[in-house]
Amino acid sequence: MVKWVESVLVAINGSEASISAMKCAIALGKLHDTRVAACYVVDTATIRQLALSRIFIQEESEEYERSLEMSGKRYLGLCAELAKQKGVEIQLLLKKGSVPGEIIKAAMELNADMIFLGGNPQEPQYRDVIAEANREIVKNARCSVLVVKPHTGDEIYKKLP
Repeated sequence: MVKWVESVLVAINGSEASISAMKCAIALGKLHDTRVAACYVVDTATIRQLALSRIFIQEESEEYERSLEMSGKRYLGLCAELAKQKGVEIQLLLKKGSVPGEIIKAAMELNADMIFLGGNPQEPQYRDVIAEANREIVKNARCSVLVVKPHTGDEIYKKLP
């Protein structure tokens, strides 16, 4: 039997929607022996733009980047714990750069068959930035992209043994 999806990459951005997408990918990994990777991108491209626009001074930029990196490690740790609870191996990636660019690059490096994105984040502070990054990923990815609706992954994950 031919496996349709052997490897997936989940874009983790800190929203509940991206964690739901992770849960959906874990289910795919558990049920179909699919390789799963989670990638969090520290958005240094935006930080650089804020510094160039003089919205951030250098020290603020560095502090914000450190803060985002710590958040990324925390979210990737959560992904690892969720995968461990269901007995699924997961690869964790922490990248720096433009979110869409790094996600697409990581998918290519992993030879991923699909990218999972969390759709329609509920958190207003994330909504526009995530929506724009998701549009760019859908538009430019070389593999299929699955947008997981909020809470869909939660329901599937709960049903797993």
